[in-house]
Amino acid sequence: MSDRDEFGAFLVGFVVGGLTGAVVALLFAPQTGEETRALIKDKSIELRDKAQLTAEETYARAEQAAKDAYARAEELAREARIRAGELTHDVRERSMNVIEDVRERSKSAIEAVRKPKKDSSESTAV
Repeated sequence: MSDRDEFGAFLVGFVVGGLTGAVVALLFAPQTGEETRALIKDKSIELRDKAQLTAEETYARAEQAAKDAYARAEELAREARIRAGELTHDVRERSMNVIEDVRERSKSAIEAVRKPKKDSSESTAV
């Protein structure tokens, strides 16, 4: 933990030192105050333009990423609908097979039950 504290203290000292150096450089610069203000103004305009350009590029990338994500989501939804339709068809087909199998077994069971009754009624009649 002391390593982090030492690094934090170093970082704070580094930042404070850098800012102090920048202020001293501005105060003791060989330029007049008017030239320094003009330089600061030019640099701030340059930084503003760069920030605006970066923001526009970032917005364009985010917009493209959103379009790509939307297109991918639509594709996944379409694939899911197709798959759901296929599964529904498969379930219906299997259900029909099971129903048909139950019907056939029921008919066989009914016939099996009816046959002995016919046989037994014939044997009692004799």
